[in-house]
Amino acid sequence: MQDAEGQGEPGGTPLRVVAVTYSPGTSLDGFLETLPVATTRPVEVVLADNGSTDGAPEAAAARYPHVRLLRTGGNIGYGPAVNAGLADRRTGWALVANPDVRFEPGAVDELLAVAERWPRAATVGPAIRTPDGELYPSARDLPRLSTGAGHALLGWVWPANPWTARYRREREAPRERPAGWLSGSCLLVDLEAFWSVDGFDPGYFMYFEDVDLAERLGRRGWLHVYAPSAVVVHEGGHATRRDPHRMQRVHHTSALRYVSGQYPRRGQAPLRGAVRVGL
Repeated sequence: MQDAEGQGEPGGTPLRVVAVTYSPGTSLDGFLETLPVATTRPVEVVLADNGSTDGAPEAAAARYPHVRLLRTGGNIGYGPAVNAGLADRRTGWALVANPDVRFEPGAVDELLAVAERWPRAATVGPAIRTPDGELYPSARDLPRLSTGAGHALLGWVWPANPWTARYRREREAPRERPAGWLSGSCLLVDLEAFWSVDGFDPGYFMYFEDVDLAERLGRRGWLHVYAPSAVVVHEGGHATRRDPHRMQRVHHTSALRYVSGQYPRRGQAPLRGAVRVGL
């Protein structure tokens, strides 16, 4: 458990904020311009860059003194890039967020306040809204075999299917509560807990790395707390719009990796095979 009260106070260690960039364009400006209104604490932003070619991360690092560019050496994936951005921090809290997130006033301070109320919280996640104001279902149950398979198989082609709705808890009114896992698009992380399970699994390029992290932390007794009193806006969909067919394949590969990790025994091989065929 970390002390959120002293995180980033004057004279203390600034709050580490990690954003993974891959040619983020002008969305990065909105991220950096709204972050100061989200917290009264000093921050240091690490842009873990996976090979941008648009010059946006370089321009941001040159413009803002509290922003540092960290080149990962190529497009290594989301989780491994976050790990690189946090590698020199082992204690305290850190914020992990996509570069197309915009922060509502006080959002980060509210996440830290909620963390104080939940001593066993390893992660705390805000309410995530779309640019149109719709609430994104970012606090979900861990996928069980039936709901997880139904969502993985049908979520892309039939978003309103009952398995996806149950898995995403879409019909539930927002309230502060523990969740099975929280969206990695914006996440306050207890670094001691994070590194106790070696951070994100680098075997996930994209998708399911946040589900896997939450499951491993949960096995150690940590909680994941949804904090809808903190609000961010997430544009989302950049990678999917660039190459939707490839991203669907990546999603299915990650889903299969997660299922295989949950059902690894020899007798469960037919189950893994069925999921592979279905995906």
